[in-house]
Amino acid sequence: MDVLGVAAVVLDAQGRIVLWSPQAEEIFGWTAKEALGRKAVSLMVAEEHVDLVLELFGRVMDGGEAWAGVFPIRHKDGSSRPVEFRNMRLQDERGQYFALGLATDETTLRELERDVALTVGLVSHSPIGLAVLDADLRFVLVNPVMEHITGVRAPDHIGHRVQDIIPLLDTDAIETDMRHVLATGQPVMDRIRTGRTAADPANDHTWNVSYYRLEDPSDRIIGVAVSVVDISEQYRAATEAAEARRRLAVIANASVRIGTTLDLEATARELADVVVTDLADLAAVDVLDSVLRDDDPADPGHGPAHFRALAVASAYATDALAAADPAGEIASYGAQRLVTQAARTRRPILVARVQPEDLRRIARDEESAAVWERAGLHSYLIVPLIARGQVLGVLDLARTRNPHPFTEDDVVLAGELAARAAVCIDNARWYQRQRHAAVALQRHLLPQRPPRLPGLEVAYRYQPAGTAQEAGGDWFDTIPLRGDKTALVVGDVMGHGINAAATMGQLRTVTRTLARLDLDPAEILQHLDEATRELEEIIATCVYAVYDPHRRQIRIARAGHPPPVLAGAGRPPGLLDLPTGVPLGVGGVPFRTTSVDLEPEDRLVLYTDGLVESRRQPIGDRLRVLLDLLTQPRIPLQDTCDRLLAALPPPDHPDDIALLVAEVC
Repeated sequence: MDVLGVAAVVLDAQGRIVLWSPQAEEIFGWTAKEALGRKAVSLMVAEEHVDLVLELFGRVMDGGEAWAGVFPIRHKDGSSRPVEFRNMRLQDERGQYFALGLATDETTLRELERDVALTVGLVSHSPIGLAVLDADLRFVLVNPVMEHITGVRAPDHIGHRVQDIIPLLDTDAIETDMRHVLATGQPVMDRIRTGRTAADPANDHTWNVSYYRLEDPSDRIIGVAVSVVDISEQYRAATEAAEARRRLAVIANASVRIGTTLDLEATARELADVVVTDLADLAAVDVLDSVLRDDDPADPGHGPAHFRALAVASAYATDALAAADPAGEIASYGAQRLVTQAARTRRPILVARVQPEDLRRIARDEESAAVWERAGLHSYLIVPLIARGQVLGVLDLARTRNPHPFTEDDVVLAGELAARAAVCIDNARWYQRQRHAAVALQRHLLPQRPPRLPGLEVAYRYQPAGTAQEAGGDWFDTIPLRGDKTALVVGDVMGHGINAAATMGQLRTVTRTLARLDLDPAEILQHLDEATRELEEIIATCVYAVYDPHRRQIRIARAGHPPPVLAGAGRPPGLLDLPTGVPLGVGGVPFRTTSVDLEPEDRLVLYTDGLVESRRQPIGDRLRVLLDLLTQPRIPLQDTCDRLLAALPPPDHPDDIALLVAEVC
């Protein structure tokens, strides 16, 4: 009515104006004071239309016939305007008749008719679900698409709340959005809602929903308009694309984080840490014990299998860790257990939704099954670790806090991670075996217990690298010579592994053979240099010293080796100023011997570079630390060795160490 601006005019039986509404003044231009009491025909009708108007007025007044149509009316400014009329006869309580005319501007009416027709057409034929709710959030209009979305007929919407029509969705959140729009007038755009309706109660759909406040021309709030677009296919495609990107990111992350070292336990921990952050709430890496013990173990048969837990990880603090096998322990699983079946069949096993009876096939015992149940284990996946055609063990994955079950896509992702990790684990396994063999060989080739030497007390240590690096070619030796003399030797073959250890054994044998000739230290190094060059592509450093207890003198020569330290009983320790020499195997450079007089209780410290070298500090700083340690109050030789090894090399030192300390008696 406000949009149309409907005017009301009442005439008596003689055609005089007895009622004139404010809207009539807006349409015709005359004020109530100017219009009341005057005949309408003379005020509002052009002369050529007077007869027609009088005829129509008579038909309404005499016969009670209503009339409607468009009639040109004379405006106060003299212009003629088409006006839409609705005319009818009225009767009061005294039986007198009046004529009521309801009028509106014809142009405004036509515009409103077009707008209404357009709106109705858009609402009815729109591909978008549309609905209007009143200020109390009850449906007053829905279009056919909205019927299709909700699965409820349009008439059954009217007068009902959202929760009555779509109870399977989060209706509280929906009404919260609509109330916000009603209160602020600000639209809420592109809200994503996922759920189910009566149209398809078995499957989730996703919709893009927007809300707008409706107001009339006088700014009165009418309600809320809702537009809904089903974007299930687009959302599913976008979700799948995002999931594919996430899986690629997980694989890329695993490629960087798994296998950073050749340490077996560290590699297993890296795998467990990757999957708990990206795939599971809890993860465990279990390796067949036979794989760790045998060079070529057979696949598990049909009986029980023995697994050693290498790593356990959790995405959050939980008591469920107590249900997993502690790292380092061996557990025996029967043939019916899922871990055994996965290892035997070489195939992943997925329990998407764990039932109580499944727990007995997952856990190691009834107590662990109870822990899993309390922790909320609801989905479980186990993937075999296979490298070079051999089953190494399994990767166990569990979800407790993550509400989603494992899917077939998760099986594929876990299998990819397991395949990559299995190769790293197998490399670490073989590397560890070779390292153990090299260390064993190294220790076998070195002296086992200090000999009794005239005028000298000695102590020595060999310490393999602290990281997963292979054993090196460091060695030491004490060789009794004629005349109560003693040769003290410390050397370092460049390289790691069995080859370096074997080369060290060769050089040690050559050194002991040459020492029996009682040659000058420089000559010994010259012969060792020639022998080293014959071994091809071998470089070694060495310090060779001969102590004569009768003269209390030591003669020393170096071949590219760190300088020895001389620590006197009454003076501070210092590095011996000796010609450096070139490493053995370089050739062409003569070696020189230096004589040093010693006093009783003087200590000579010989060592390889693994004791003092560090990537984080200059070698000069490290040598000063060595001297500071030797400045401390004296302790027995064996304890001195332990003190130096405890204080100088970092826990993860990448090189092995040979250390020899000799004290003049």
